[in-house]
Amino acid sequence: MILSDISRYLEQRGQATLADIALHFDADAGAVRGMLDVWIRKGRVHRRMATASCGSSCSQCDPAVTEIYVWGNAPGDRVPLSVSGCEYSRSGDPVQDMDKHE
Repeated sequence: MILSDISRYLEQRGQATLADIALHFDADAGAVRGMLDVWIRKGRVHRRMATASCGSSCSQCDPAVTEIYVWGNAPGDRVPLSVSGCEYSRSGDPVQDMDKHE
């Protein structure tokens, strides 16, 4: 796995969780996060959380599942993605769930 592999994967998908990327490349989430940090510094990738409260409230979700990486979006763009099992994603509408907790 090299930086260009990660960029190609994210370009094709538009966005993916850290867990998805690590699984796709059969790599440790920490190693993948380090490589994604290179793309973040270059402004090509932006890190998001599944909901605004993820990582600061219930702490029951695996951080690798709630950490979302977006290829090429502006920093203010929303990422409509729900996390299965998360109490903040109950409506079935990820954008509505994100609005509830911002």
